[in-house]
Amino acid sequence: EFLTAIDWSQVWPFILIGFAAQVVDGALGMAFGVINSTLLVTVMGVPPAVASASVHAVETFTTAASGVSHIVHKNVDWKLFRRLVLPGVIGAILGATLLSNVDASVAKPFVMLYLACIGLYLLFRAVKGRIEPRQPRIIAPLGLVGGFLDAAGGGGWGPVVTSNLLIQGATPRHTIGTVNTAEFFLTATASVTFFFALGWSAFTLHTLGILIGGIVAAPLGGILAKRVPTRGLMALVGVLLTLTSAWSVYAALAK
Repeated sequence: EFLTAIDWSQVWPFILIGFAAQVVDGALGMAFGVINSTLLVTVMGVPPAVASASVHAVETFTTAASGVSHIVHKNVDWKLFRRLVLPGVIGAILGATLLSNVDASVAKPFVMLYLACIGLYLLFRAVKGRIEPRQPRIIAPLGLVGGFLDAAGGGGWGPVVTSNLLIQGATPRHTIGTVNTAEFFLTATASVTFFFALGWSAFTLHTLGILIGGIVAAPLGGILAKRVPTRGLMALVGVLLTLTSAWSVYAALAK
């Protein structure tokens, strides 16, 4: 009954968006939230708080599937995971609460400009620099900031945390696997917080489409992160980060 009542012609575009965003996110450790939130807000005209809430509701399922894939392919550094996850959850609660009550979009262009610069730096490192593994030192504050920006801005955990860990010398494969797996706990927390603040308004046909596309694509990420060489992964992360961030800055300034 429920399935026949849905107008699938309206859902298909969101299934494709969810699929594409999740393939990118699973393989590069970022951009599911950024791609979906940007499209929902700028192209579809969804309010920022509702867009962030629906993306986080979907991500609770896709990050669980993606996390399992990364664990199976041994892409997770459990020591790093333990140091990231709790600060990330605390940040997500603060960010979701703030976005539900005030307009957090004022700070977004500044965050995106910062991320575009990091993207260019990672691209430079991939092309020119030596990529030698080092133990990252700044982890807990990074988790707190990443969790906060993710919930408040509708995406940002992957871009902020993955890119900053890579700059500190963490290996791309394990960084991407660990950040993706930790994200499940973050998105589940943000979703519950949004649900208490906004109710069921975030759960629409958009959400259903993105969810279907995302879950179908989720297992592919662990395989791709394992197979693509370090330098290639870092270059891809740099290009993606620069393009999505530059677009968000342009969209914010063009208003």
